[in-house]
Amino acid sequence: MIDLSINTDLTIKILTGFIKTELNRVGFNKTLMGLSGGIDSAVSLYLSVRALGHENVLAVRMPYKASPPDTLEDAQTMIDDLGVQSLTVEITEMVDPLIDLYEDMTKLRAGNIMARMRMIVLYDQSVPFKGLVMGTSNKTEMLLGYSTIFGDSAAALQPIGDLYKTQVRQLAKALGVPDNVIQKAPSADLWAGQTDEGELGFTYAEVDKLLYLLVDQRYRPEACVEEGFDKAFVERVMGLMRRNHFKRVMPPIAKLSQRTIGYDFLYPRDWGT
Repeated sequence: MIDLSINTDLTIKILTGFIKTELNRVGFNKTLMGLSGGIDSAVSLYLSVRALGHENVLAVRMPYKASPPDTLEDAQTMIDDLGVQSLTVEITEMVDPLIDLYEDMTKLRAGNIMARMRMIVLYDQSVPFKGLVMGTSNKTEMLLGYSTIFGDSAAALQPIGDLYKTQVRQLAKALGVPDNVIQKAPSADLWAGQTDEGELGFTYAEVDKLLYLLVDQRYRPEACVEEGFDKAFVERVMGLMRRNHFKRVMPPIAKLSQRTIGYDFLYPRDWGT
């Protein structure tokens, strides 16, 4: 029996402390994030408010013309509930000129353009708001590479990056995130009808248990098959993890000197502060 339950009270205490400490150590006390109306950004928002106070958090909605109306409505409900500052920036006129340049434009390419434009908006707004961009990626997405590099994966810190999707749902309930946000089908809001599980071809409930064995428990793939997981499923997940590892690390630098960044010049993130 694979148990992914967490102590939500302790998790909230750790993560709110993490947010406050990591911001303060580099001289900030404010944060902003994209609020999609989904569970991951919702949890990051609620944690940030608990850590910093509602007056120090900016929620940015960045709809595209194909975005479902309910995503804006759900985001607004949470903004009103928490009393955070908010901003709505329509990205359609920003991304469509690039999308329309190419007749062979695919949904994947267009989705990546949208994800990167949203991050451009956030980092631009971080300047007048004087805050750091908060990440909203969970452990499942990071391990599978289900993100756009320099898009939704770009952030100053990732508070829920060590929580599997099923654990994020547990935390959302404890934080008071609206039930309809918790229950809705996860989506990156990249095109009409797009869902995470539809694209991946499996459910988060299935893959979280497998990832827990592979990563947290250090099971070998064949041991996971012995535990009852389909061999093809295990191989596909392992392939995604390996193929997308480059998204989880800094770009490699060709070594030419005695002290190369990332090889010999290695310091913690807070070095010098």
